[in-house]
Amino acid sequence: MSFEDLKLNPAIIKAILDAGYTTPTPIQKQAIPELLSGHDIMASAQTGTGKTAAFMLPALHLLASPSKTQGRGPRVLVLTPTRELALQVSEAAKKYGKYLPRTKVISILGGMPYPLQNKLLSQPVDILVATPGRLIDHIQRGRIDFKRLEMLVLDEADRMLDMGFIDDVEMIAAATPATRQTLLFSATLDGAIDKVAAKLLKSPKRIQVASQKARLDNIEQRLHYVDDMSHKNRLLNHVLRDEALKQAIVFTATKRDADTLADNLYSQGYAAAALHGDMNQRERTRTLTKLRSGGLRVLVATDVAARGIDIADITHVINFDLPKFAEDYVHRIGRTGRAGATGVAVSFASNRDSAHLMKIERYTGQRIASHIIPGLEPRIKPRVQDGGFRGTPSVTQKRKRSPLANGSRHDFSTASDTAGNKNGHRGRSFSHDNRTSSFRNGNSSSPGNHFARTK
Repeated sequence: MSFEDLKLNPAIIKAILDAGYTTPTPIQKQAIPELLSGHDIMASAQTGTGKTAAFMLPALHLLASPSKTQGRGPRVLVLTPTRELALQVSEAAKKYGKYLPRTKVISILGGMPYPLQNKLLSQPVDILVATPGRLIDHIQRGRIDFKRLEMLVLDEADRMLDMGFIDDVEMIAAATPATRQTLLFSATLDGAIDKVAAKLLKSPKRIQVASQKARLDNIEQRLHYVDDMSHKNRLLNHVLRDEALKQAIVFTATKRDADTLADNLYSQGYAAAALHGDMNQRERTRTLTKLRSGGLRVLVATDVAARGIDIADITHVINFDLPKFAEDYVHRIGRTGRAGATGVAVSFASNRDSAHLMKIERYTGQRIASHIIPGLEPRIKPRVQDGGFRGTPSVTQKRKRSPLANGSRHDFSTASDTAGNKNGHRGRSFSHDNRTSSFRNGNSSSPGNHFARTK
């Protein structure tokens, strides 16, 4: 099947071909015909499966015909859980709709100045991409007219549910016409998502093309057991010195840890910066722009970056702290190995994480091989699980060294940090409350202990 077979508007087909795409992905093959027929859909699609185009191409096809209702408000509304994903969706809309006449796409996000957003909303708009919290503010101030709205898209609905945004989503949906077409995309279609769909969708078509146990065969997954924070920091130093590493995302559990770790890496000569929910939109955009241009080698991030970042040069993902939920593990490591490339995913875990690791392995359907680096061996062996050690036989790696990354100094701001807000920061393997003194202080005379975090 080709995109021409989907009977999309010729201007959209031209833009798709310009982008280098010739064959629709499975989610696009199934979703686009249903959407062009006017059905509501709820679809399960993993990251990297082409789901953004699956809803954006039909949305643009809709815009190719004039609206039957007069007004300046949007005809298509896309809700996303994070600002990064919203910006990615906006860029996709502009790319695929570049040959359609007078198609206006705007983003309304937390962190953007209100005067700029007020100006954008005062002009005619076709596609509005927004995060729920900020959009609620503008709805309550009477700045958005939804009488022209024809399509509502809930992107990463499971993520919005996890982050506590569903009440806001339902409030927004209530402000839109009942005649709208509603699309729900989620990594999983479980009972909680079914409840949301029952409230917001009308007789939806159910599409599930990507198993939650996608094999991620192009990503090499490695596990390193750690004794304490000092040991973890030395392992991180070793991984970041890998000559094969072009750019890496290091995931931490909290915003404070992201700031502290990024500062320490930067002080050691790495081109590193943090990305998390306490940064304003200008800081976040500047950091991502620098990452895309190659000015950053290491991005230290919370789960706010697990979805919505698509950069080809991300060769390594490092789980400095394991995610709380197994599905977030898939989204994190999916930042590497994009578009058929290969990638490496490295996870650090303590002995107490064995049960959690087993949950991740059950979710992905894969075993994560534990690796041992000479000179950085863990003192404590993994606990016995189900009659044997968790994990496959250990793989011993030779220690490789390469010069420190010589990135230019990056101006990024740190911010006050609190855990457990709506930005998806969901706990950590080593909490600040239950670390032993060696974890808390990170004091070690070992030469590898460059990145120990301070209390």
